[in-house]
Amino acid sequence: MKKHSLAFETRAIHHGYNPHQHHGALNPPVHFSATYAFETVQQGAAAFAGEQPHYIYSRLGTPSQSILEQRLANLESAEAALACASGMGAITSTLWSLLEPGDEIIADHTLYGCTFSYLEHGLKKFGIAVRYIDLQNPHALDRAISDKTAVVYAETPANPNMRLIDIAAIAEITANRQARLVIDNTYCTPYLQRPLALGADVVVHSATKYLGGHGDLIAGFVAADTETIENIRTYGLKDMTGAVISALDIHLILRGLKTLPVRMDRHCDNARRIAEFLHQHPKIKRVYYPGLEDFPQHELARRQMRDTGGMLAFELNANREQSAAFVNAMELVLCAVSLGDCETLIQHPASMTHSTYTEEELAQHLISPNLLRLSAGLEAIDDILADIEQALEKVPG
Repeated sequence: MKKHSLAFETRAIHHGYNPHQHHGALNPPVHFSATYAFETVQQGAAAFAGEQPHYIYSRLGTPSQSILEQRLANLESAEAALACASGMGAITSTLWSLLEPGDEIIADHTLYGCTFSYLEHGLKKFGIAVRYIDLQNPHALDRAISDKTAVVYAETPANPNMRLIDIAAIAEITANRQARLVIDNTYCTPYLQRPLALGADVVVHSATKYLGGHGDLIAGFVAADTETIENIRTYGLKDMTGAVISALDIHLILRGLKTLPVRMDRHCDNARRIAEFLHQHPKIKRVYYPGLEDFPQHELARRQMRDTGGMLAFELNANREQSAAFVNAMELVLCAVSLGDCETLIQHPASMTHSTYTEEELAQHLISPNLLRLSAGLEAIDDILADIEQALEKVPG
């Protein structure tokens, strides 16, 4: 089948692994080994010098990790990928590798709470300037970017308010100014969106979410060109964070990838139905979902995303306490952070995932204190809607 171009669904199951090279085992072996033996000191020296490929120590990689990384790189249209112990491990390993004291990072207004905390309370302490601008407006970046800007960072869709960034437009600006564009693609996965194909330089993910897909692991990964990935592996991960993925989590992500396309289609379908239901409900003030035609960036979503995702956010015609009471009234839908699980999850970002923001910072970074974030699961849609409806009946007005 060398002349046949394999589809995403097929590559997610097969790429990078041949069972016949592993005693016919359908699934890649799990390598529970911290270190690897050399036949001679000379072979070990050549491996440490990078002159001869050989596994050395699991902090730098394992055979099963190589299979996972090859598969992830292939799905993201990247030259290479690196698996990490968490999404934040992937983000911090990447940014420690791309930034130096005196550099500047420009980030979008809205970021996941722990990413925001890392920029504010981590990078700033080490002489790196951090600026936040509205990356929905490419002209704002064109005016703000300078010779000191080493990295431009954004999530699209953004967590939690679903803001979209025009990746191609931003990438054109960063390329002209020799800055690296890093995109967090967690919400979409490579099945729905491939930022590198749109001009981004680096993609990061929390693999805890859709890639694993079952809420039973914590992991992350980064994809980019080979040189960048090797720099992040040997410096950002090996020396700076030590965010090494475990052998069992490698196995679980490889398993999760096999069903990723099927799950994502169902997540998208359920999210769309939930968004449409909420959109017409009198107790809902606003719904943020790229699949709705009145979403401000609906056309951009259709242009750069295969489908409009399994995440949505919304606000009730209610105060903060009443919004919390609505969440508490859920019976099937669970109040929990994380996303991309089989279960439908709802949470209050200002109290939970984005609690690192002060009230003033929430306003500055476009996160409503009443905003609720929902991750559409894989349950029957009628059951999800029935639970939302019964909870809404308990909201005054």
